[in-house]
Amino acid sequence: MAHNFEVIDADGHITEEDNQLKQYMDARYRDRAATLTPRDSWDRSIGGTLGTRARDARSWLDAMDRGGVSTAVLYPTNGLSVGWIREPDVAVAYSKAWNDFVSEEFQKVSPRLKAVALVPFQDVPEAVKELRRAVNELKLPGVMLPAVGLRLPLGHESFWPIYQEAEKLDCMVGIHATVRGPHYFAADMFDQFIEVHTLSHSFAQMMQCTSMMFRGVFDQFPKLRVAYMEAGCSWAPYWFGRMNEEWEKRGPVEAPKCKKKPTEYFKEGRIYFHAEDYEPLIGATTEVISHNVIYYASDYPHWDTEFPENIDHLARRKDLNDEAKKWLLAETAKKLYNLS
Repeated sequence: MAHNFEVIDADGHITEEDNQLKQYMDARYRDRAATLTPRDSWDRSIGGTLGTRARDARSWLDAMDRGGVSTAVLYPTNGLSVGWIREPDVAVAYSKAWNDFVSEEFQKVSPRLKAVALVPFQDVPEAVKELRRAVNELKLPGVMLPAVGLRLPLGHESFWPIYQEAEKLDCMVGIHATVRGPHYFAADMFDQFIEVHTLSHSFAQMMQCTSMMFRGVFDQFPKLRVAYMEAGCSWAPYWFGRMNEEWEKRGPVEAPKCKKKPTEYFKEGRIYFHAEDYEPLIGATTEVISHNVIYYASDYPHWDTEFPENIDHLARRKDLNDEAKKWLLAETAKKLYNLS
């Protein structure tokens, strides 16, 4: 470790397996002759040459020690497809099982391990109840919103009770995409994983950001903290500027619940973005959106992770001063997830 900064991983992944979650499910769901979430046939690891597995707390704690990470906030892997579950009762059971699993087998193992909740957007009243349980009883510090799979965009008013509860609980919402369902993010014309994955997270985040902005989520819930995961940060000035132009000409007629220019919501410090080392314009982006809303995330142990090398790379960047690096590597995550 060639730096003196604290590091918090704001988005790592558990490579959970169905048999782990089934231990927390009733027999009717344990005995289903199907995977718990929809899968695909992409060879993500290129024959096992990329990435690794991290299915338990010990694997994660060992990785954190290697990278000098003080705390990690963990997201699912198969559970990224929770939005694709079509049966509402299965989505409810799956979300509860994930929340119990990460509480028992990660958060209770070590205070260095945190995990986000899943809630069933397919059944909004149940989602509100489960979010309340996950935060108040299980002490999970955030909730994941699936950027792909749901039949309605995340800004739709039918989901607003979930955001109302998250705001009431002072709980962040993290929007996370998946490569599954390429037709949802304009990638269904491509035949190679490299093409589909390149589009997946960035396009899905832009789509959901547009929905949440123009349908008025940021105005309706002024204390809600929203994070866009694994798409970088430098798309944000461009996209919010583009939304500005649309809003100025059409907002009063077609987006009346969006009361201000989209870039005005930047200034409130509650919309967060994952800064990735491959981005050449992190420094320039912070001049527009401020350095205290960009955060570090490892994406470990997925095939495209550059952990832990990317920590040192970010700590040596010439376009960020030490204060900005301090926020990027730890302070933003503390604010986002209410970590002490």
